[in-house]
Amino acid sequence: MQRAIMSAVLGVVLLTILPVALVWGADLKVIQTQKAKDITIMLLSESGQWTHGKNTFVLEFTSAATKQPVDVGKVTLSTSMPMPGMAPMLAGATLSPDQAPGRYLGTISFPDSGARQVTVAWDGPAGKGSTRFSVPVR
Repeated sequence: MQRAIMSAVLGVVLLTILPVALVWGADLKVIQTQKAKDITIMLLSESGQWTHGKNTFVLEFTSAATKQPVDVGKVTLSTSMPMPGMAPMLAGATLSPDQAPGRYLGTISFPDSGARQVTVAWDGPAGKGSTRFSVPVR
């Protein structure tokens, strides 16, 4: 019984971590770059785009002046898609800090394609800030 439970837990952990680990080891392409104050935020993925369904990505924060990684502390990424006559469609990402400072590994799912308004917010050693930009989901 315990062996079955441990196997199930291990399976869930592997299915959760594997997509993020694949992104970390891949050659990444820029989806979007955005400057906010003195910080540059880069949204990256293996394909260089977001598609409907589950997406894995990397979010990097660097100094706009020195191009060095910046520790921004706690980070959130959420998206919205305006829907005429309806409430906007919302999606939030799951983010976890990478071993490198200023780098976060994330996953997000989209039920369909269309332009999303992305909001990235942070609060930590580099101060508090946020930025918004648009990303197409293909």
